[in-house]
Order: sequence, then structure tokens, then C-alpha cells
Amino acid sequence: MSDDHESTLGQIETEVALLMRFGEATRRATGTAEHRVLDRAAYVILRHLADAGPQNVSALAARLNLDGSTVTRQVSALQRDGLITRTPDPSDGRGTVISPTSAGLQRMAAVQAARTRLYGDMLADWSAEDRATLATLLGRLNQALISRNRQR
Repeated sequence: MSDDHESTLGQIETEVALLMRFGEATRRATGTAEHRVLDRAAYVILRHLADAGPQNVSALAARLNLDGSTVTRQVSALQRDGLITRTPDPSDGRGTVISPTSAGLQRMAAVQAARTRLYGDMLADWSAEDRATLATLLGRLNQALISRNRQR
């Protein structure tokens, strides 16, 4: 690899590490209650269920690249809090399908709206083209991460 290539990859590595750190720090430091009505795991699960529809734990674990036992624990906590329901899986009577409740969708929507406002404020001086480019490149990065993890 060329020095320029190595340098660019090193910069990407640093920027991703900082993004994760600053993102978490921003989440913790944000004073609005909407950011705190769900923990990160609950938010991601509810967002996925809202987008993809009801799923069994195995499908949810595969999509989120998590171990099934981890998702089962997270789903149990969501069910205990009344944010999801479990119903018998019509394709496999031994399993269950996870669906968000209206309370779960309301909390997820509150967090999503708060985050959207936060990013809107932070990126207000960016051009629409730059915001669109960022969204596209972040989507590509996430897809590359998903592909990489599926190959393992």
C-alpha cells in the first residue's frame, strides 16, 4: 500500500474512533429528557422493528449482528418495560415474533426527533449537498461493516 493510502486509512480510523467517542459524550451530555427515554440498545431494536416490521429474535440478532442471547436479554427488558410484545411465530409455533407496542414506538419517535433536531442544529451551516453526502457515506460505511461481519 502507498503511504497516501496508509495515511488516509489512519485518518479514517482516527475519525471513526472520535465519532464514536464524541457521539456517546454528546448523548450523555444532552440535557433533554427525550435522549434518555431509551438506552442505545432499546432504541436500535425499536428502530429496526419500526422499519422492518415484526421479527423473531434470530432475525433481529442477525440484522443487528448480535448474539441471540444478547438480543433475548434486551428483548426481555423491553417486554418488561411494556415497549415490545411477543406473539407466537406463525411460521414456527415454538418461537415468538417481537413487535413494538405503541408506547415503544412513541418513545423511539421521541428519541429520533430529539436526535434529528440535534443533528439539524449541529449541521445547520452545512450545505444540503454536504449533509446528503454525509448521509450517503455513513450508509456505505455501515453497509461495509455489515458485510464484513457477515463474512466472519
